[in-house]
Amino acid sequence: MTHTILHVGIDLAKRKFDVALLNADGKYRSKVFPNTPQGFDLLYDWLSEHDALEAHLCLETTGAYGRDLARFLAYHKLWVSVVNPAQIHAFGKTELVRAKTDKADARLIARYCKTHNPAQWIPPADEVEVLQALVQRLDDLLTLQNMENNRLENAELPAVPSIRKILTVICQEIETIRRQIQEHIDDHPDLHSKKELLLSIPGIGETTICSGLQSKTACSQSTGIFGSD
Repeated sequence: MTHTILHVGIDLAKRKFDVALLNADGKYRSKVFPNTPQGFDLLYDWLSEHDALEAHLCLETTGAYGRDLARFLAYHKLWVSVVNPAQIHAFGKTELVRAKTDKADARLIARYCKTHNPAQWIPPADEVEVLQALVQRLDDLLTLQNMENNRLENAELPAVPSIRKILTVICQEIETIRRQIQEHIDDHPDLHSKKELLLSIPGIGETTICSGLQSKTACSQSTGIFGSD
């Protein structure tokens, strides 16, 4: 007898997540859970109740909203994939999906999971996750810096001192985060040899790896992590 793989789509929000279990007959079971550790336990029990602990689960890459749930599922040896939202969006267009609700999105993710069978997600090592968080913060600060520089170019004279004051603080924080990234890479030599892994993580690029192997001066010619502003 052939074992039928079930598929589960999870649509995440800050305080809750919608789950759609796609059965072999094409019908759905839907449920909403709080996005908390207690909610994770409830999800596990619900999957067990419906004989879906061997199902293929899919959720979108939604940063902090989904990180803890993905880790929980992986820790409990469930088959989970973390998918780029753009891929789900493109898949929805092929289906001419018009409904835009959390319940409908969870069902869409379940269908994507069944159709495309995305790769299993493996939690990154702690040192990689820390580096990812630092790089994301640096990217946010650089965005703020660019926004304030644009404001400075068009600001009326009375507003200039305030903008310059904010820029000073932002610049200080940028240098602090850059220093923390450098120190973190230096403190974890294994990161130097994991080029492919680092390049596969959103927000971590070639110049981040370069920064761990060369001096800041050597990398200052680039426009990446340790590049000039």
